[in-house]
Amino acid sequence: MLGPWTDIATIAAVGGGKARGLHSLGQCGFRVPDWTVLGTDVFARFTAEDELERAVIEVTGLDELDAALGAGAELRARIRATPLPQEIRELIVDAYERLGGGPIAVRSSVVAEDGPEHSYAGQFDSFLNVNGVDAVLDRVRDCWASAFSERSLRYAFANKQPRASAVAVVLQRLIVARASGVMFTANPISGARDELVISAVYGLGEGLVSGAVDADSVVVDKSSGVVLETVVGDKDRSYVVAGDQGCAISEIDPARRELPVLIDAEIAEVAELGRKVEAEFDAPQDVEWAIDDDGLWFLQSRPITTALGVRPGALIRGAGEVVPDGEQRIWDNSNIIESFNGLTSPLTYTTAADIYGRVYHGYAKSLRVPDEQVRQTEQWTPVLLGYFHGRVYYNLLHWYRMVGIAPGYPLNRKVLEAALGVDEPLPDDVAKTLRPFTFDNPVRRLRSRSVTTLTYLRRLFGIDDIVEQFMTDFYRVYDEYEAIDYTTLTGAQAYAAYRKVDRDLVERWGPLMVLDAILLTCTGLMFLLTKLLLPKAPEWFLYAVVGPGADVESAEPARAMKALADKVRADPELTALVNSTAPEQIYPALADRPDFRAEVDAYVDRYGYRSLDELKLETPDLREDPASLFVMLRSAMPDAPLGHRDEAEEYLDAHLHGFRRRIYELLRGKVSRCAAHRERLRFCRTRAFGMVKRMIRVMGRDLAERGVIDEFADVFYLTVQELRGCYEDADTAALRELVAARKAQRAKDAELVAPARFVTTGSTFGRAELASQGWVPITDTPAAEAGTVLAGTPSASGIVEGVAVVVDEPRDVAGGILVAYRTDPGWVAALPSASALVIERGSPLTHVAIVARELGVPTVVQVKDVTKRVRTGMRIRVDGTHGTVTVLAEGDVRDGS
Repeated sequence: MLGPWTDIATIAAVGGGKARGLHSLGQCGFRVPDWTVLGTDVFARFTAEDELERAVIEVTGLDELDAALGAGAELRARIRATPLPQEIRELIVDAYERLGGGPIAVRSSVVAEDGPEHSYAGQFDSFLNVNGVDAVLDRVRDCWASAFSERSLRYAFANKQPRASAVAVVLQRLIVARASGVMFTANPISGARDELVISAVYGLGEGLVSGAVDADSVVVDKSSGVVLETVVGDKDRSYVVAGDQGCAISEIDPARRELPVLIDAEIAEVAELGRKVEAEFDAPQDVEWAIDDDGLWFLQSRPITTALGVRPGALIRGAGEVVPDGEQRIWDNSNIIESFNGLTSPLTYTTAADIYGRVYHGYAKSLRVPDEQVRQTEQWTPVLLGYFHGRVYYNLLHWYRMVGIAPGYPLNRKVLEAALGVDEPLPDDVAKTLRPFTFDNPVRRLRSRSVTTLTYLRRLFGIDDIVEQFMTDFYRVYDEYEAIDYTTLTGAQAYAAYRKVDRDLVERWGPLMVLDAILLTCTGLMFLLTKLLLPKAPEWFLYAVVGPGADVESAEPARAMKALADKVRADPELTALVNSTAPEQIYPALADRPDFRAEVDAYVDRYGYRSLDELKLETPDLREDPASLFVMLRSAMPDAPLGHRDEAEEYLDAHLHGFRRRIYELLRGKVSRCAAHRERLRFCRTRAFGMVKRMIRVMGRDLAERGVIDEFADVFYLTVQELRGCYEDADTAALRELVAARKAQRAKDAELVAPARFVTTGSTFGRAELASQGWVPITDTPAAEAGTVLAGTPSASGIVEGVAVVVDEPRDVAGGILVAYRTDPGWVAALPSASALVIERGSPLTHVAIVARELGVPTVVQVKDVTKRVRTGMRIRVDGTHGTVTVLAEGDVRDGS
């Protein structure tokens, strides 16, 4: 007989998993009910009688499940029928009397049980409220027999684990519980390590285990103790209590049916002890607990083995950056949502983060930053982006560091804030400390900055040639891979092509990031020159005067879409077809209109790589889903002018002349060319992502066919590192379960409001910390009343009054005022149908804002909460000159322009 007084080595050898856990809990100071254990040596002495030992060896040695099940049934019968030797009987009685007699729990304890790999949870028998010597003797024999039960044998075969050949039995004083349950110190459903999950029932925990009682479920933030979720179980049934004759089902008092089992103080106590248990055992734990009149008791603790072993990365949160304790990170979605709006797949996020990190690493090298300092950038370039509840954010402080690589940081960072569209610039005293790298002495710093500055200036004056060379190289690669018939590729071939394109283009793209720095510098100088020469210029003027020009390449799809819309509008039958037919049915219906269908095909051939949310790998392009083309076409149907407003030219002609005008035009020309170059590069980026989409779709179908994932679309729930592993001999056994966990979490994430900006401290933060900064369930926000004026940033001048159309994709605008949370480059096809554009998030320098100015669509951006407060059908006035959106009363609309 063993117990808490026995050394841990002996307990581990012969006491079984439950005894091992109880011993460890007691040694760590947790309250554990008195217990003793009949070790596996007792069982061995029992089976040495009547040739039971030979039968045990036979059951554990059989290779076929059916044969093992038959032999196990015979062995169980013999164990129950074999009389207990007097010596063993006396040992059991002594153990029972050590606990003071009365009701106890009798529980199987197998050596392999509750281990780090497999728990064997529920595979062996346990009995509660066992009272009296004869009952205890019978239940010990039943526990021995359960080692060879059908369920334990099936479990061992299914998990390729050794079958139990010996079993210990724990005798434990029974806690007559008011409440009991189970606690996981990591969320077993989502895999989140920063959450505890507590299940609680009235009475004995047997009701929870057996399913006889519907449990309450409470999710607690591990770091703060804040309750994140509470689900009160259905208590219309009953619960398990201990009675004189064993366990019985008792009806719940109707007054308690609607109440949670645990009060707040009890939840806090269970959670606090759960944190301590995990810290003591240095691993997530599955803990059984009970509360009686004396307080909280721990009945068992074992490592969590189900799923968590394969889910450390199941929930991607933050940027994977190790942040010193107390140090903050600022997360801002700014105009990143132009590219990655709303819920974004793990594959898209990790691909983008990986590319950003490598590109800006290459950018630093291209400016001849010394190798030692380039290595320092490797600490933050891989974490320029973050991922929270399925949304992508800028890791803002590191973007300030990135701007500091090139000369002119004080000016460039101000333009960066405008370009990113951040609502709250960093204080100067903070911004000045954000250095991209450091030097061990001032001389080396001066030498390095001089070299970088000279290199930067050469790039500034030679940027036109640099861009042209890149365009030549890019289209050489693009044309090669665009010509491939992807339907003939194997998954391995698609992966090889993907890796080659990825390495080639990212290596070439790094040096081109100097263009963004040059554009920041020149735009900043333009801003200063405008303030100097045109101090009274309106706010919209600067954004209009430095546009990339009316012939910007990225406006081509909008112009081509307008040409298609003109043909449809001129044909009543086509008009009726496009406006009244489901988008997915329009293309087949064009079989009778071969001329127009040929023009649609030509559009897809030329712009088939485009889509809404076109940088999201999970979003199908026009080649994969041509129906989305007709969504865009329907939005472009209303006739709208596609001209360029020349207010900026008129303002210049009226206010600036002579030598000052020539100086101004020289800088303006440089900024406009750089802006046009950037739009061309963004167009290349869109094409590159379209090319990668096709490769990933081949890989997704291949992985589904191989059974690595369940269906093609599951590939988007993998990270880019996991996808690479599928073709580089990594273990893929856990991927299906991992995908299921991420899908479940995505459904929860969809219910949350994503704040524009929030702060985290250190590397560990939980849902409670995020919730306190705006990550809360979606709630109805009261609509704005007539007369409400919502302020934003002017982006394209003009005044329009009309009906608001609040959309999350560019469709059904029909000449109304398009109101969106954000836009991406795919929205330009809808701009011809909009009389005005209002964007909640984004800056005047974002892609769609630039194109809107070229198309003459009055635009206001950065209008806080506009998509929550303005409803479709409301009458509003958009003033793109002063940056306001005014809610009008019914009938208060006047024609405006």
